[in-house]
Amino acid sequence: MTPLRLAFLGTPDFALPTLRALHQAGHEIAAVYTQPPRPAGRGQALRKSPIHLYAEQHGLPVFTPRRLKRADNVAQWRALKLDCAIVVAFGQILSKDILDAPRLGCINVHASLLPRWRGAAPLHRAIMAGDRQTGLSIMRMDEGLDTGPVLMRETHAIAPDDTTQSLHDALVEKAGPLLLKALDGVAKGRLEAIPQAEEGICYAHKIDKSESMINWDDSAIAIDRKIRGLTPFPGAFTLLNGERLKILKAEIVSPTDPSLKAPPKAPPKAPPGTALDDALTIACGQGALKLIHLQKPGRGAMDAASFLRGHAIPKGTRFGPAIAVPAKAMHPGDE
Repeated sequence: MTPLRLAFLGTPDFALPTLRALHQAGHEIAAVYTQPPRPAGRGQALRKSPIHLYAEQHGLPVFTPRRLKRADNVAQWRALKLDCAIVVAFGQILSKDILDAPRLGCINVHASLLPRWRGAAPLHRAIMAGDRQTGLSIMRMDEGLDTGPVLMRETHAIAPDDTTQSLHDALVEKAGPLLLKALDGVAKGRLEAIPQAEEGICYAHKIDKSESMINWDDSAIAIDRKIRGLTPFPGAFTLLNGERLKILKAEIVSPTDPSLKAPPKAPPKAPPGTALDDALTIACGQGALKLIHLQKPGRGAMDAASFLRGHAIPKGTRFGPAIAVPAKAMHPGDE
């Protein structure tokens, strides 16, 4: 390995194993850049990012500029005299002045197989779109949004029960070793960056909370993908008696996708959003879903059996907006 003088730019948990790998490998971390502390929790106290906390714990210089492209910040950046900068989910667009300053440029770790799913939410979008695989791309950055040439990539299969959380956890373990290999190749001039293909480009737009409500007119397959794609954040939900009910996990009862395992006998016809039994099997536009893990506002997550012990949901109960649960479906004391 060729030791390099680096800056690291990142903010969320996803970036942390990569910073740790660079630090432990013996590279000189001249500066760490991360987003400023944000209000969080019920008390809205300022909370530092995981990257900020790691930098402080290990005595690494840390900076939290709201706009890195400001002239004074650019001057400070140039004065670092970097060999390279590593960017992992930093949260700001880098200007040409920033990109051009390091001797070997800026390298990004992106959680997709570029050019598919450029943008802010590649794992969420991959699951919601029904992709069979995702992966990591190590990319030399340019001024576009995830448009730079790719130095190295690694594929990862998406399992039928994967969530955004499980994909995140799998890929973060691969990111550090893959980046170290790519960085060494760049430092020794042995690795060529390959321009991205012009075909297959799509964008992973930031997840908006307005996407979180389940539309029971959608197919069971589409709703299952939404639930998994929005887990753990922001979470998919439905309405029950006008109250939000977050759905953390469900199982497809009667899928129409021929690639899935043979389903049990299809349930009887019922309007989408209708409980087909007393065990939280819900009719969808096509097929049905059995709800496995749920969460009421202000409560902890619980499995279906625990939920039903306190909230009877009889056959015929309707889920969704402007649809009330029959009075007999409410447990005494839940009004």
